[in-house]
Amino acid sequence: MKFGVAEQLLHSRLGPMMVAETGYRTARVTGADSYWLLDHLNTLLPRAVMTREYTGSARLIPDFDSFLEPWTALGYLAGRHRFARIRFGTGVTDAGRRNPAVTAQAAATLQLMTRGRAILGIGTGEREGNEPYGVDWSKPVARFEEALATVRALWNSNGQLVDRDSEWFPLHNASFTLLPYKGTWPEIWIASHGPRMLRATGRYADAWFPVAFTPARYAEGLQQVHSAADNAHRDPHSITAASWHFVVTGRSSGEVEDALESVPIRAFALNLPAWAWAEHGARRPMGDDSTGFQDLVPQTLDEQTALAHAAAAPISALKQYVLTGTPDEVIDQLGVWRDHGVRYPTGAPNTAMMPSPVNLSTVPP
Repeated sequence: MKFGVAEQLLHSRLGPMMVAETGYRTARVTGADSYWLLDHLNTLLPRAVMTREYTGSARLIPDFDSFLEPWTALGYLAGRHRFARIRFGTGVTDAGRRNPAVTAQAAATLQLMTRGRAILGIGTGEREGNEPYGVDWSKPVARFEEALATVRALWNSNGQLVDRDSEWFPLHNASFTLLPYKGTWPEIWIASHGPRMLRATGRYADAWFPVAFTPARYAEGLQQVHSAADNAHRDPHSITAASWHFVVTGRSSGEVEDALESVPIRAFALNLPAWAWAEHGARRPMGDDSTGFQDLVPQTLDEQTALAHAAAAPISALKQYVLTGTPDEVIDQLGVWRDHGVRYPTGAPNTAMMPSPVNLSTVPP
């Protein structure tokens, strides 16, 4: 299987690109086919507990909401490592937070800069990166469908003016004259989970790229994607069966267990939907109908609330829905996902949440 490596695009005390550059070099050394940067305005964790009291990496990263803009950073990496052949992607860009014409331009630009190695990872995004900034969150799926159609319309315009009616992104004499690299636009990888999004994936995507919860659920979703592709007269197997996995790993089982008991990683369980908590005999604090990361607004949680929510998190749920263990154990777990259809896993190490993720002896207190 090919695989990808992802990293959070956080500003650090050692420079804006230190985290991204380190992740990129890790991807190169491990033989990854692609490198991904998260497209967020802030973290999916309560910033109130992302402090030196709870995580060692806070000495390197003073503020975990200090995300950089990914397309700019990917362009920097592409220029700095212009002779490499690794692919670059966003994991994933919100469909509605920026105008899709700008997204189409950014992805096409990176495609030209990398000589055909850009991937547009795209999805509805999350409430935390949209609603606080004035983006209407009432119809995220409808907004996504219109954004994707807009990107495709501009890319396929052959330089002709485009007119297109849309509730969200109407086009009136819109011009798009960037050329594809050797006739090829970036691949579109869709992060989708619900039935309507899965149908859109089957109709339009080059890859299905969900945050995978369990192997069985992945297999069910992949079947829905394949059915939608078949109904759209596409070859279902032309769609790459990809997956996004958060990873908690360490040099020993004891080190991994210590990490899972840490406040930040327990708080990460707030990104799991209510039904995942219920399967492990627990109730998600945000309500029984909450969807997890898509409706979480972590920046509003104060320290005491975040600590209480973290304490309630079932460790068994984290072990089920996150790849955890030593590297060999994580590889064994990926073998199970492969048996359920995954052909392109991408790992996002939760290094920044570890109690002592790196040797910090040379970092000033």
